[in-house]
This record gives sequence, C-alpha cells and structure tokens, in this order.
Amino acid sequence: MIVRRFLDWARTAPAGARAEGASALARAYLYSDLCEADQREAGVALTSLLDDASPVVRRALAEAFASAADAPHHCVVVLANDQSDIAALVLSRSPVLSEAELIDCAAVGDAFAQAAIAVRPNLSAPVAAALAEVGAREALIALAINESAVLPDFSLRRMLERFGSDGEMREALLARPGLPAALRAELVAATARALSAFVTACDWMSEARARRVTREASEKANIIIASETCDEAGNGPLALVSYLRESGQLTAGLVLRALLSGNRSLFEAALADLSGVGLGRVAGLVKGGRGSGFRALYLKAGLPHGLLPAFAAALAAQDELGAGTDEGGQARLSRVMIERVISACEQMNSTELGKLMALLRRFEAEAACEEARSWSAGMRGIAAVREAFDAAAGEETLQLPGSGILAA
Repeated sequence: MIVRRFLDWARTAPAGARAEGASALARAYLYSDLCEADQREAGVALTSLLDDASPVVRRALAEAFASAADAPHHCVVVLANDQSDIAALVLSRSPVLSEAELIDCAAVGDAFAQAAIAVRPNLSAPVAAALAEVGAREALIALAINESAVLPDFSLRRMLERFGSDGEMREALLARPGLPAALRAELVAATARALSAFVTACDWMSEARARRVTREASEKANIIIASETCDEAGNGPLALVSYLRESGQLTAGLVLRALLSGNRSLFEAALADLSGVGLGRVAGLVKGGRGSGFRALYLKAGLPHGLLPAFAAALAAQDELGAGTDEGGQARLSRVMIERVISACEQMNSTELGKLMALLRRFEAEAACEEARSWSAGMRGIAAVREAFDAAAGEETLQLPGSGILAA
C-alpha cells in the first residue's frame, strides 16, 4: 500500500523530491525488514523509476545501488547503460556486475564510462584486456594507474601499441610496479622516438644528431633496466636482450657500453642470446676474457671481429678493478676501464680502429662529464652542510647562557 501511494505521489512531485523519495525507497528495499509482498512491490516501483525523465532521479538510484551486493541485478544493468555520469557510479564499484557485463559496457561506453570500469578495485584480466583493446586514451591511463588491476603483459603491450606516442600514457605505464623489463625498454624506445621527432621538428638538432643522442640515451636506460632485472630462474636480462635483438637495438655499441658500465650480466645475456649457448656456460667462458673459448663464443655470437680486443680488454679491466653498477641502478661508464680499453686498442692495426676509437673517446668524454657532475654535486652538498652547521653554531653563540646579552 505504501509503495502504491509512493508511485501516485511520484507522478506529480518535482524532480528533486522524486530523487529523495527514490533514494529512501532504495534504502528501504536494501536494508529494511520488508515483508515479501512489500519487497516485491518496492522492486516494481524501483524498476519503474529507471524510466524517470529526470537524470537526478536515476542518479539517486545509482548512488544507492552502487556498492550494494543485494541491489536488484536488472536495475544495476539498466543503470550501467544509462548516460555516462550515472553509469559510472555503478560501473566503478558495483559487485553485482559480471565480467561479461563489464566487457559489454566497455565495448559500447564512452571514455568516461570506460574509465569508471578501469578504476574498479582488483579488476580482472579479461576485463582489463578488453579495455586495452577498445578503451579510449583516458580510460587506458586510468587502467595503467590502477595498481590492483590484473594487467597481462600482452594487454600492457597493446596499450603501448595504441597510445605509445602519448606522454601521459608512457608515464602511467612506467609507474606500474613489476613492469616487465622488455616492456620498460619498449617505453624507453617510444619516448626516444617522440623526443627525437620533437627536437627535429623544432630545428633544435639535425636529424642525425637527434638519432645519436636518443640512441645513446636509450642505451643508458636499457643498461639501468638490465641492472635491475632478474627473472625467477635467475637468468638475468635474457628477456630484455631478446626484445632488444628483435627490435634491432642490440648493437655492439650497446653491449660494449654495458660492459664498460660494469654490467657484465647484460653482456653475458647478449652472448647467450646471439650464440645459443647456455647462460651458465657463457659465464664460465667470459671469465677472464682471454682464452680461446671466449674468442670462439664471441665470434659465434656474430659480434664484429675487429672489436674483440676491446671487449677482451674491458673484461680484463673489470676483473682487475672490480668495476660495477653504481648504487641505485645508475649504470655509469667507468672512466678507468675506458682508459684501459683505449690503451689496448691503440696497439691494434685494424680498419675498424677509427670508428672504435671515436666511440671510445665519446664514452671517455661522457664518463668525464659524469664524474665532474658528481663531484660538483658532492661539493654543493658539503657546502650546504657547512653553511647549516655554521648557522646553527652562530645561533647558539648569539646569547650567552644566563647572561641575557648578545655575544660580541
């Protein structure tokens, strides 16, 4: 009887009053101890309100049903297909909606509705994969920053394929914890391409110089990624190396830079990938870098024959000096190792010596600049500490204990 009176009243009541009434009826349906007949009538009344011409009324229903596990399923489905600002309320958190229903809503919804699905807690892999395939840019950025979403590698890669040129998308993907090394490298490559195109379009650099700068920056980033990478089987950056080879980024210059940065794991993974020899055996053959076994492995990997002395000298210097990756994963070139390699290569008589020496001299200059920056930063830090100490000491001597007068 009460529900019938409510429906009679709703025919003439203003929209704001109808919204308040709809909210109260929905709460009564969910949380009051109604008899079976009243529960059934309330359900019919709530269903009729889904056709209300005012979005304010339908929004009130969506707000009431959004988090309720006992909400009428058919009502939630209708609200999930309403205009996006109403649909987003239930799409973002309703426990009633199934995976199939969420996927269907993602396929037909606009960016706002898709983003609401993307931010759902513990979003399942099938729904995330559907969004990765059809979602708008804004929805995929929301998906990327949802750390609780289960995002398979192929979905992450699809998101990068579709919107890799977008800086916000790359930033959101890079911020995800546990991102696969190969995908991080793909993001680095996408960023490098975007930066190269930008500086070239602005006439800030020639195309050739922009390519070199972005290539060297990508190499540094990939070495840092490799230094932080180890799969569950302890195989190091093998997956990363495989991606770099397939994408044409696994060059002799990158491998030499890795070795001169103290990252032997990337060098060994590259030899294993290129030669087909097991990683454990590669590690044994690489040790020392001077035997016939290492020479045979190096040539089987297809690396330039003329660069063999440079790699051998770098391995010998690393064994002697114990050079390694800097703390924090910042893999920087070792100037001492580069000087050892330059000294060894100056004794070579090879047609590739000119290009090799030019590369090594660039490495040397880069290492020298990095050392200077580190030294300057350290000196600035010392100066700041000294100034703070002097200021604190000065404050303590401004007033002598118990004197109440300023010290001279």
